[in-house]
Amino acid sequence: MSKPEGSAFVHKLADVSSNAIGDGTRIWQFVVILSGARIGAGCNICSHVFIENDVVIGDRVTIKSGVQLWDGLRVGNDVFIGPNVTFTNDMFPRSKRYPDKYLETIINDRASIGAGAVILPGLTVGTDAFVAAGAVVTRSVAPKSMVRGNPARHVRYVGDTHED
Repeated sequence: MSKPEGSAFVHKLADVSSNAIGDGTRIWQFVVILSGARIGAGCNICSHVFIENDVVIGDRVTIKSGVQLWDGLRVGNDVFIGPNVTFTNDMFPRSKRYPDKYLETIINDRASIGAGAVILPGLTVGTDAFVAAGAVVTRSVAPKSMVRGNPARHVRYVGDTHED
């Protein structure tokens, strides 16, 4: 385990190979972060999270327990990722067959993704969007849109208040 530069906190039971972790980020026990991952400042990465090499995470991001972030994921600033959210990066996965490049999935600034949601690869979740718990996102989500269901559908637009 290497120790990231700066003032990040890394729990002694975490396995962190990346040195690209911003100041004030907290990484809790049983987290695995591969060497190529880049993580911003002020993040909170809860226990039992796995982060692959080609992942970029912005500042002040919260990632709750049980989340795996796969190659090609780009997460903006101030994003909330709830417990057990599932990201995918290959539309047609097969054992021992790997694409030349994984699809890029973008989670824009201030988006929130509720517990247990599934996000298919190659999509964009817009700025300030809200994905409800358990939603299965099969299409990109517009900025400030709240989606829910399977497949996830727009139900309304959200405002700037905490209650939304």
